[in-house]
Amino acid sequence: MKHVIALDVGGTGMKAALVGADGTLLHEARRATGRERGADAVVETILAFAADLRAYGEEHFGESAVAAGVAVPGIVDAENGIAVYASNLGWRDVPMRVLLGGRLGGVPVALGHDVRTGGLAEGRIGAGKGADRFLFVPLGTGIAGAIGIAGTIESGAHGYAGEIGHIVVRPDGPDCGCGQRGCLEALASAGAVTRAWAAASGDPTADAADCAKAVESGDPAAVEVWRNAVDALAAGLVTALTLLDPRTLIIGGGLAEAGETLFTPLRAAVEERVTFQKLPHIVPAALGDTAGCLGAGLLAWDLLSTEVSA
Repeated sequence: MKHVIALDVGGTGMKAALVGADGTLLHEARRATGRERGADAVVETILAFAADLRAYGEEHFGESAVAAGVAVPGIVDAENGIAVYASNLGWRDVPMRVLLGGRLGGVPVALGHDVRTGGLAEGRIGAGKGADRFLFVPLGTGIAGAIGIAGTIESGAHGYAGEIGHIVVRPDGPDCGCGQRGCLEALASAGAVTRAWAAASGDPTADAADCAKAVESGDPAAVEVWRNAVDALAAGLVTALTLLDPRTLIIGGGLAEAGETLFTPLRAAVEERVTFQKLPHIVPAALGDTAGCLGAGLLAWDLLSTEVSA
């Protein structure tokens, strides 16, 4: 059965699948990234995982994968297949396409940025299905974005498009890891809410999920922390929709798991801020933590389609 290898590499774990031509997940697997062992060891783990997936396909489906797609964090040169930099994995300028192609017997390999790859899946087969213009914003440890246009993801001239987390929404706000102050990521990510709630509650182990539960129970301190985050998030999203005019705004990541505790005030806060702009549909992501892996499969099939048409 014809299939491709799909890999989604995260800081803690890797998700992988063999994906059929119709998008069916024929086999799924997970493996620890093991970043504490260093960048070279992580790269070798990725290559070995891909090789094991290829062997599984040969044994169970009678043939090798015809292509592979891999999603990685950090700065990615997708055109040249290079994982340029990832602070959480410690690597620089890894020629991922060449390395994977070599380990997999020369099959074509597509490389993508993890958030843009997840956005591709959400746009085509998830919450944005049928929308010609969408913006996917996962709210995790940080905040990034994927700009969807007619079934593809806009990467920008240098591969940096969609970095909504570094829109400055509070110029006098907290320092951000990027070197600016008051970035959206520093105020409205799950990481930011965790820090704010740990400080407000006096419990250093408290996290964003705990804050959401406290909001639901009416804790005034939690309500204040949550309101500040939602207010900052709405400000950043209105800037984004002013520039991009998306038809659908897809919110994912850990913070979105709070459900209507997030979405009800967020929709109200965005609506309150718009003037001439058209309100997009604001919806939760549908694919959860499988989005990156599914998107990697789509990248692999797209690559094959491009080669055939060329």
